[in-house]
Amino acid sequence: MQKNKSKKIKVAFPHMGTISIAWSAGLRKIGVEPYVEPYTSKKTLSIGTKNSPEAICLPYKLILGNFIEAIEGGADYVAMITSPGICRLGEYGNNIYSTLKDLGYNANYIELSLYDGIKGLYKFLKNLSGKNDPILIMRAMNITIRKIFAIDDLNSALSYYRAREVRFGDAEKNYKKALNLIDKAGSTSQLKKAYELALKEIEKTEIDENKEVLYVDLTGEIYLVNDEFSNQYIERELGRMGVQTRRSLTVGSFLKDAIIPKAFQNKETHLQRAERMAKPYLIRDIGGDSLECISDVVFADYKGKDGIIHISPFTCMPEIMSQNIFPTIRSEHDIPLLALIMDEQTGRAGYITRLEAFVDLMRRKKRAKEGKIKTRI
Repeated sequence: MQKNKSKKIKVAFPHMGTISIAWSAGLRKIGVEPYVEPYTSKKTLSIGTKNSPEAICLPYKLILGNFIEAIEGGADYVAMITSPGICRLGEYGNNIYSTLKDLGYNANYIELSLYDGIKGLYKFLKNLSGKNDPILIMRAMNITIRKIFAIDDLNSALSYYRAREVRFGDAEKNYKKALNLIDKAGSTSQLKKAYELALKEIEKTEIDENKEVLYVDLTGEIYLVNDEFSNQYIERELGRMGVQTRRSLTVGSFLKDAIIPKAFQNKETHLQRAERMAKPYLIRDIGGDSLECISDVVFADYKGKDGIIHISPFTCMPEIMSQNIFPTIRSEHDIPLLALIMDEQTGRAGYITRLEAFVDLMRRKKRAKEGKIKTRI
């Protein structure tokens, strides 16, 4: 697609947490310039909401806002991830493309179908760069995927240290330095060294090892689980309350199911576990991340977690179905569960109050359980 070789085309993806660090590395590898628009903000949300159907979900509005900001900032291409099946995500690409045209934006639009696996990702990078160089494109895919897994590990480390930090904010400050190290790595050998240094950077956080910590899993629609702006920085707020979180749905777990061939995987993937553990409650995939969400509640109870939080966009039908199944699961699994539904109208004050009440419930439940154990002894 690159016709003018003297000028690199600028390609933008929508934001979803820190995913831009990974896809930027892959684009640079094939000689394409990544355009990273400003991180999602209230302005982004306002732009997206203004130009979206009222009943459409929050991720759609934010992605459209990201694209408009990217095009106005000079991006030549906007790239959208799409999927087949019964989730509305499969139709979002066409709707966003039509909306951009109607608004008079002339940037090129290109889709990446991750459910086509390695073949789909290869085709996307080949079309974008105009190069049919298997070695070059495989290197681009390799560093992109490795950075995604590295960032997932950093997020886990951040959650551990943030729940125990002595001074609130230190862990996140060190995490941002660690992300910068991963971002600068231009090759897999550099990434290996950067990864080790990045973990050491987070480990500099002073912690209270005796602090009472709660363990909570986050599940729901994958965009909201992984994007800080759309979930109103839920992990930061929970960390402040002494809660260590684990994302049940990550970009890395998605890649293991959609991109990496099963022959190269040595343990059960998230989707495989979902198909096994959700069966008593949901026998087939109904779209979105519903199958995974149902199994995540069962899995969290099996692992002895103190609670689980389900985050979903308003009007998301697969997640509405999940929430209607939760009462049945709760009758058989004694784990506190909080369902949060997010849209552009969600107020922060009420949101924080619900989190605080849920954390208080989990803490009292945990202390009561520990008290019973001591009494028996």
